[in-house]
Amino acid sequence: MNSETFFFSKENVVEVVIAVQQNPARLARVAIGLSLSRARHMASYVSNLSREADYGSDHRAAAALHDCHSNFGDAVDEIHGSLKQMQQLGAAGSSAEAFRFRMSNVQTWMSAALTDEETCTDGFDDVPEGPVKSDVCERAADVKKFTSNALALVNSYAAKEMP
Repeated sequence: MNSETFFFSKENVVEVVIAVQQNPARLARVAIGLSLSRARHMASYVSNLSREADYGSDHRAAAALHDCHSNFGDAVDEIHGSLKQMQQLGAAGSSAEAFRFRMSNVQTWMSAALTDEETCTDGFDDVPEGPVKSDVCERAADVKKFTSNALALVNSYAAKEMP
């Protein structure tokens, strides 16, 4: 597989696993890409919910949804920046200093994305229990798992490869 973007299906999952297990940098990139995809879907979902909530009577839920959309928008930007930094690793003429700088950026931005995702759910603390709150918090928890796993793979790669 030449591509840095993998699409998982039952037919190609073994091929993807073989390709990434032998390359920790690629594994981290794939994990970041999956996290980015999940965060983008969540941002879109929350955006749609927040537009609908603008016409409802629960102002706390509407405010929490707007804040959550902003948080996931920030997370998407941070994860996207992390992916770009990972794709630039190993570029011709890259020094050990450039590697450390890029990995530090990736670690910082992925950690910030995880914080933004957590902040989304924190915003629902004052919202009464209900289907919107539980659905958003469950979906956000799913995205947080992907981001957390990606960050763990990034940290593992950085610890092994840091010159």
